[in-house]
Amino acid sequence: MTLFATRRLLYLVPTLIGVSVIIFVLLRVIPGDVAAIMLGDYANPKDAAELTAKLGLDKPIIVQYWEWMLGVLQGRAGVSLYHGNSVAGELWEAIPVSAELAVLGVLLSLIVGLPLGLISAIKHDSISDQVCRVVSVLGISIPNFWLAILMLTFLAILFEWNPPVYYQSLIESPVDNLQQMLIPAITLGTFQMALVSRMTRSSMLEVLRQDYIRTARAKGLRERMVIYRHAMKNAMIPVVTVVGLNFGILLGGIVVIEQITGVPGVGRLTLQAINQRDLAQIQINVLFFGVVFAFTNLLVDMIYGFLDP
Repeated sequence: MTLFATRRLLYLVPTLIGVSVIIFVLLRVIPGDVAAIMLGDYANPKDAAELTAKLGLDKPIIVQYWEWMLGVLQGRAGVSLYHGNSVAGELWEAIPVSAELAVLGVLLSLIVGLPLGLISAIKHDSISDQVCRVVSVLGISIPNFWLAILMLTFLAILFEWNPPVYYQSLIESPVDNLQQMLIPAITLGTFQMALVSRMTRSSMLEVLRQDYIRTARAKGLRERMVIYRHAMKNAMIPVVTVVGLNFGILLGGIVVIEQITGVPGVGRLTLQAINQRDLAQIQINVLFFGVVFAFTNLLVDMIYGFLDP
């Protein structure tokens, strides 16, 4: 297991280098002059050239990338092109918010999705199975941004309830924090919940048809023991894989959901940086998403190896 984990960690190095190169190059080739955007309507070629040189954007792209990567590795990712603050500092302030939202979304998807899938598989072709399948189809079909808007609107109209306007951390005010994070977490976890439910159902149905399950039942074991001791572990292998592979969708959902619900996380910070053409902030934020996704896949591979050695 140690050798497997070490090998996977070594594979991450070229992956992350490739991600950083793609991010850097794409941000340099997209249309738009950063200097002209920063100077606004009163920009002239001379001022734009001076600002471009000041920002180091007149250097060869290889030199720019090398300087940026050295800065990132040394903890100096640069400063914002607009407010002058450290982009790493802005990112670190937003990470706990997005991390809390992602954890809540995943927990909700597992807490709801796993029981739905198990019930649907155990009570195959029953009314319970049909209800669980309908819930799963709805969860996959409804766009998360539309669900967020719908929930905010209906809660405001029917119950005259609105989440707190200003973000409060879980430590400062647990009640206000959970009130503000509830709707984003539900909307973020709905799609994942539906996937978990469908995959759990199909995987459990396949496992329950295996010979060793019939043997366990023939020995007189109670059905609960057959399900939880013999079937669950093998049935969870595809579920873990699906959750890990769809983590990228979860990260994309964070960007949209945070903007709609006003949660000051990495997603909202990234959208603001894109609107302002703040290259330094965009680069470090997107690199962060890439690193998180890569390490999540590593974790999934290790869990997979534990479940199926």
